[in-house]
Amino acid sequence: MAEKTTIDRAVKDFIWNVVEIHSQLEEIHKSWAELLGLTEPQWLILMAIDELDEGRGVSGIAVASKLRIHPAFVTNQTKKLETMEFLAREPSPDDARFIQMSLTEKARAEISKLSTKREALNSTLLEGLDGASLDYLNKRLTSIAKNSRLASQKLSIGVL
Repeated sequence: MAEKTTIDRAVKDFIWNVVEIHSQLEEIHKSWAELLGLTEPQWLILMAIDELDEGRGVSGIAVASKLRIHPAFVTNQTKKLETMEFLAREPSPDDARFIQMSLTEKARAEISKLSTKREALNSTLLEGLDGASLDYLNKRLTSIAKNSRLASQKLSIGVL
């Protein structure tokens, strides 16, 4: 019984730590967005496109999937980002019905201006973790993320 109590406490602590980290990361993203005159969701869309783009642009569906948001919201926001000259939206060379998005030089330059601050923030955020520790942590978090998606699906269909 004591072991179950210990595990239950560890799970609760883990969940509350994730809630706290999520809250702080939202504040950080909001700060980065404000520095560029963007909303937090617009900032996250830019970061997702930057992460996903391998030189051919990124679809709105891929961005929506990465951020776990509705594709229509991505479309709406990316049109605004295009107007602000942060994004280029082009028809896909494979299928003109789809749009491929990529960051503009203006967006890259503005994000680059933040690099010193971002490096300092990352250093503070990850203080005490070396490369091996961070790699270990990321592998465990990836596993937990996968398991949490499965648990959420099971809960939604009534299996749990």
